[in-house]
Amino acid sequence: MASIIDTRLGGPAARSGDERFFLGAAVAMALVIVAGFSTQLAAGRSTFASPPLVHAHAIIFMGWVTIYLLQNIFVATGRMTLHRRLGWVAAGWMLPMIVLGFAVTLAMVRRGQVPFFFQPLHFLVFDPVSVLTFAALTGSAILLRARTEWHRRLHLCGMAMLMGPGFGRLLPMPLLVPWAWEASFAAGLIFPLAGIVADLRRGGRVHAAWGWGLTAMLAALLLTEAVTYSGLGQALYRGVTAGSPGAAVPPLQFPPPPAGGLVTGRG
Repeated sequence: MASIIDTRLGGPAARSGDERFFLGAAVAMALVIVAGFSTQLAAGRSTFASPPLVHAHAIIFMGWVTIYLLQNIFVATGRMTLHRRLGWVAAGWMLPMIVLGFAVTLAMVRRGQVPFFFQPLHFLVFDPVSVLTFAALTGSAILLRARTEWHRRLHLCGMAMLMGPGFGRLLPMPLLVPWAWEASFAAGLIFPLAGIVADLRRGGRVHAAWGWGLTAMLAALLLTEAVTYSGLGQALYRGVTAGSPGAAVPPLQFPPPPAGGLVTGRG
């Protein structure tokens, strides 16, 4: 009876066996991000000579990766007081992530410096939609923090929405045109799908949180495609790029590869 009550309340029995998977997933996600950005830097396709906005964006988003990893470490090692305290920091951390995510996207589109394997309008839409979907899933996880099984699964789905830039720096994106973004998005689905497999292996059933999380992620994909190839998307692009070099860039054409190779985070 005690074990049944613990499972329903998210107590020790509900946590038993979960920690290893979620910690492993957090480590794998962090490694993908670090490997992706390190590879770009080592290959000379990234530079520290970037505008302050880009540096602020990098610090805040890498800060979130660190927070997510630490939160899973604290749970796995039983340091729940630290987990709860850092949780409130994480809740506030999302606001600058949204602001800086939007700001960097708008700056790149207005400068006409979207990576050449993305359509400029597609980039303008999928970056903000991804960040907002991350915030919705993560906010839901925080609201459901008393329901452990929901909390950690929605958090993982939220983090999976941020994996595109990491995978995008590891995948051969120029060879994946015109499906480069879709490929990086699909790669991020590996983590919630692995969670479903872990549930089946551990208990023979799939927790409902995965269904909600994957539905939100796939809805973001469909919304991105719908807006990109609509009149609304065209109007959005014209409004954002008005009076900027980006106005001269066709919204749904793939830009030519830059002379001398791609360097991200340009000034």
